[in-house]
Amino acid sequence: MQMTFRKYMSHKYFFIMLLPVLLYYLIFHYAPIYGVLIAFQDFKILKGITGSKWIGFDNFKDLFTSMYFLPVLRNTLIINFYKLIFGFPAPIILALMINEVRFTIFKRVVQTVSYLPYFLSWVVLAGIIIEFLSPSRGPINVALSMLDYKPIFFIASVDWFRSVLVSTEIWKTIGFNAIIYLAAMSGINPEMYEAAEVDGINRIQKIWWITLPSIAPVVVILLILTSGQIISDDFDQVYNLLNAKVMSVGDVIGTYTYNEGISKMNYSYAAAVGLFKNVIALAVVLFTNTLAKRFSDETIF
Repeated sequence: MQMTFRKYMSHKYFFIMLLPVLLYYLIFHYAPIYGVLIAFQDFKILKGITGSKWIGFDNFKDLFTSMYFLPVLRNTLIINFYKLIFGFPAPIILALMINEVRFTIFKRVVQTVSYLPYFLSWVVLAGIIIEFLSPSRGPINVALSMLDYKPIFFIASVDWFRSVLVSTEIWKTIGFNAIIYLAAMSGINPEMYEAAEVDGINRIQKIWWITLPSIAPVVVILLILTSGQIISDDFDQVYNLLNAKVMSVGDVIGTYTYNEGISKMNYSYAAAVGLFKNVIALAVVLFTNTLAKRFSDETIF
């Protein structure tokens, strides 16, 4: 115990630097957990949490019997499944391609252009996307018109809206997420590539037999963390692109919770929805982590 305390004291300045981060999570992530109690109450703002009536699991009963929740849950799972299948490998592929580029200036330009959208809010990006996909003046529909095809209103089409969500999510995050894999690739011993060249291995074989196995631990850990998002959604993205014509395929848990909690002021029901979502997300992460233990030594705990 004394040795442990001495170790902490010897690194006290690092812990002081870490203190603002710990305070941030304590104040904005852990302290609000107390508010989860309203999911089990008939919460009234004027009465507060301590004065509101306890109703047990009634909000959850309403949740599972609601005619609107199951379609919303289905939309959330389908959209996030597509994002996981197509979005998770995308930054890995981009990082592999950038890593193979030998022209430094070109590599830097590609990196900058690819991760620039990440720093723009969905309010800005939604305006750009809506204009870009406009049926009257968007470049895609202008090209379709030139080829004698009918313009497609992608944002208002039930057949295309989910594809728009998935593709724009990839466009926004691919460059930033690729940085993680590029950092992992930078730690690979160059002697491994030199030895492979002596053995006559080409570039594709180097990627398959050296690069991918070397970054596999990072891939596994990020896959475990990403799996929890299968029940979550990017509220900012969906809310700014959603419209009445695509509610049947685009209304997700985030927008449903917003409408119930903010628009209808049904705070207890909205809290129940949020708690259900978080519990499922935790269960998925734990399951994925357990599954990863069977096939790999790299897990988050």
